[in-house]
Amino acid sequence: MSALLEAVDLRKSFGPTPALDGAGLSVRPGEVVAVMGPSGSGKSTLLHCLAGILTPDSGVVRYRDVELSAMADGERSELRRTDFGFVFQFGQLVPELSCLENVALPLRLGGVKRKEAESRARSWLERLEVADVADKRPGETSGGQGQRVAVARALVTGPRVVFADEPTGALDSLNGERVMQLLTTAAKETNAAVVLVTHEPRVAAYSDREVVVRDGRSREVEPVR
Repeated sequence: MSALLEAVDLRKSFGPTPALDGAGLSVRPGEVVAVMGPSGSGKSTLLHCLAGILTPDSGVVRYRDVELSAMADGERSELRRTDFGFVFQFGQLVPELSCLENVALPLRLGGVKRKEAESRARSWLERLEVADVADKRPGETSGGQGQRVAVARALVTGPRVVFADEPTGALDSLNGERVMQLLTTAAKETNAAVVLVTHEPRVAAYSDREVVVRDGRSREVEPVR
């Protein structure tokens, strides 16, 4: 199967400090790829380049055989609303909105009418086992519940790729395990690929393949299961 998303020989520096030094990665439809490495290794920079948030100094990122750097800023922004979903370490939910409104937000920004957007959002909250917090604001939920809401928001648009940057980093081990189970199961069911940045082996164990980033360079290791 050909790559859905591919990075080749990426180099990126912030001032005099190199963050990526020839890193690469390929992701096929429906697979979960864990990007491992210590803090400061360049793994989050690699994720941001793959998602079109950062532009590498050199190298190529291709999504469905189209170079991201060849797209206009507006096209990349649209891609992040439609084809890409995001889960961050601290959820980054909008505190003024209810959990239901947070999940519906990407759909509303894409022009979906409120009733339809909230219906689809509620369905995802049920799927992620947090339908009971739909009318609560993020500050009224537990860390595990909030992160499940964030996963629902990432998946509600039917993305082809979900980028998860330390999605369990702020959770205890029990909640972290459940979030990973729900995220990877839902992604598999919808054939979404997942690029998972983590430094925890127990989280990487949910992936199909593991790539280690160290000093801005990447190498693939044997499958973790």
